[in-house]
Amino acid sequence: MACDFSIAQDLARFGQAGPRHGSAPDGGATDFLPLFVGIEQAMVGCTLCEPWSAHQAYRLGVIHEVVPALMVDGKFVANPLVIVDRWTDEYGRIVFGEPKTGADLAAGKALTKRGTVDLGRLDDAVEAICAKLLMTFPNCTIKTIASLRKHKLHHWQQNAESNREWLGLNMMTEAKAGFQAFNAGPKDNREVDFVRLRQLLAEGAPWTDELVREVSPQYKK
Repeated sequence: MACDFSIAQDLARFGQAGPRHGSAPDGGATDFLPLFVGIEQAMVGCTLCEPWSAHQAYRLGVIHEVVPALMVDGKFVANPLVIVDRWTDEYGRIVFGEPKTGADLAAGKALTKRGTVDLGRLDDAVEAICAKLLMTFPNCTIKTIASLRKHKLHHWQQNAESNREWLGLNMMTEAKAGFQAFNAGPKDNREVDFVRLRQLLAEGAPWTDELVREVSPQYKK
């Protein structure tokens, strides 16, 4: 989001991990994302930590271009794991870019296994945007970019000091538990027991090593 131009291959996913792993996405997401996608989508993306597909990110305006990367039987195909052939469902809800489910997901996984990743289209897209920038006046372009950046920098500067202070303090509490769980937990379970954690905190338990052990997956037998 700090980039001036963002292009992604369509197998990429975008998301926040902070509130599930012991931090807050204050390195830019809480500042920039509301400007990109609106406060409601930013709230969902930053707090629930559910990733967006590249097509969702493209639809929401997080990136400005998406290109195929999966080659099957000698031709590029769109990401088989997400919906790209319709905009809404029967209830009018936007589903473009949403993950497939059920039989459609199983078929998508099978097609993915048959293919290979080729980033040639991504390289071409980067070269194309560079070529378009080449055909502009350099000083006018730099000034335009600088002016547009100010909208993001304004929000960044408003929160930078308080974000640094909070992140430093958080390293002694939730980050300590969340980072350890992610690094040392079993492959299929790298999150703390959130329900038990909330219960302990409601009971007034202090942030001690004993609390971390009780809620962390790496200490569970």
